[in-house]
Amino acid sequence: MPESLYQNARVAVVHDWLTVYAGAERVLEQMLNVLPQADLYSLVDFLPSEGRGFIHNKPVTTSFLQRLPRARTQYRNYLPLMPLAIEQFDLSGYDLVISSSHAVAKGVLTGPDQLHLCMCYSPIRYAWDLQGQYLEEAGLTRGLKGAAARTLLHRIRLWDARTPNGVDEFIAISRFIARRILKVYRRGSTVIYPPVDTGGFELRADKEDFYLTASRMVPYKKIDLIVEAFSKMPDKKLTVIGTGPDFEKIKAKAGPNVQMLGYQPFSVLRDHMQRARAFVFAAEEDFGIVPLEAQACGTPVIAYGKGGSLETVRGSGEGPTGVHFDAQTVESLREAVRRFEGLTFDPAALRAHAETFSVPRFRGEFSRFVDERYQAFMEARL
Repeated sequence: MPESLYQNARVAVVHDWLTVYAGAERVLEQMLNVLPQADLYSLVDFLPSEGRGFIHNKPVTTSFLQRLPRARTQYRNYLPLMPLAIEQFDLSGYDLVISSSHAVAKGVLTGPDQLHLCMCYSPIRYAWDLQGQYLEEAGLTRGLKGAAARTLLHRIRLWDARTPNGVDEFIAISRFIARRILKVYRRGSTVIYPPVDTGGFELRADKEDFYLTASRMVPYKKIDLIVEAFSKMPDKKLTVIGTGPDFEKIKAKAGPNVQMLGYQPFSVLRDHMQRARAFVFAAEEDFGIVPLEAQACGTPVIAYGKGGSLETVRGSGEGPTGVHFDAQTVESLREAVRRFEGLTFDPAALRAHAETFSVPRFRGEFSRFVDERYQAFMEARL
């Protein structure tokens, strides 16, 4: 057989929705670089004309959700229709189907002569173990709206529990997500870490006396926790980059030692990452690319010790790249900062650690995975 048999295959890549260039889209970009012949499918596609380069300006086959009222801004409100919509794609003409899924993409329908591989960023978070957090943040814990939301999520779980039957093999973006896949779907998976553009972040060895955090201002990112903690440490400077729904509420909690910069272009963010004494990260993420971008700059990380951060930030043992804190509380974070200030870090070693998550590494691992699985699948059909 040819070394890369999948290169001659008819390939479809199915992504949940195309609206922004974020973490899942960075993975999609590199999958399309490995599979340039792939046709692209998505529930909706509202990417601007100037922001389509990462999908190679490919045409996108969309679902009926694309044409529904206010779908451009409120497509998430059509969650009850998403299982139906994803099942309407006719993929019968393809040999290889790859779903890029954090919601419903893995629910596409395939046949016995098609190989379906799923790049799973997570089972639907708000329908499974994070349901309580989602309902609380959305203000849906009580009343008729709360009951309706719980009923909807129950139905989504029933559908989602069926979808793994159509997936031949899962790829997990971290060991943390591999455990979630096993818990929810009772399926094993192969871990391939997402690509980190380490080339876009240059090493800087000399650091300045301020801490940095950067994120969209939404509840689960816990930027309010970071701001509160540093406001109670007036001798330490914190710079906060990012905007979002909670910006004003968080700004109101900021002490005089906390600088809220709001949205900043990439060049400003990168400059602060290179100069910061440490990057502070308080969210429980499935993987978390930003802490690795900081490490690529030679900047250590103070991270919440749960989820993907345990795999991307070495907090103990040989060659630490940061410290972890055990609880999402002000005192736990303050204690971690105190521990951090008693340690020294080698910026070059941090950079070397980040490079183990690079784009070429992802392309190589993903290409080998697809090649091996597709060749085995084709051989089994003979």
